[in-house]
Amino acid sequence: MSIEFLHTMVRVTDIDASLKFYCHGLGLKEVRRVDNESGRFTLIFLASEEDMKREGVDREGKGLPAGLPMIELTHNWDPEDYGGGRNFGHMAYRVDDIYGACERLQGLGVTINRPPRDGYMAFVRSPDNISIELLQKGDALPPKEPWASAENIGEW
Repeated sequence: MSIEFLHTMVRVTDIDASLKFYCHGLGLKEVRRVDNESGRFTLIFLASEEDMKREGVDREGKGLPAGLPMIELTHNWDPEDYGGGRNFGHMAYRVDDIYGACERLQGLGVTINRPPRDGYMAFVRSPDNISIELLQKGDALPPKEPWASAENIGEW
């Protein structure tokens, strides 16, 4: 099995305060930003300068390699209470075969909370209830049963 760490996502309520902490305080650098009008959210990806140097990334974040360890700050434009630890989102990993990864996890008794209906993305939870996102390496795989018609189970 091949697996690459991608990012850890945390939800933030104040982008400026968060960037002050993560960038000015911890020294991380903003390497990518996505504003999604239809979804009403902003994603900001941060990485350490040392990780960027090691991976050959320039200061503007061009040429981001797969597997550059990052933090994804997610700012939902509509106010929301993140009680109960909902401000921590998920860890993300890229896998060679999304279906094989889900079948292996399911065989170990893991619930596939968000099945890979699209052949690209799935969510599972660790024994400690940490949400883990699995993303297909490269293009999405063709839809495949039983995944294509599987329903979400619980929260992810």
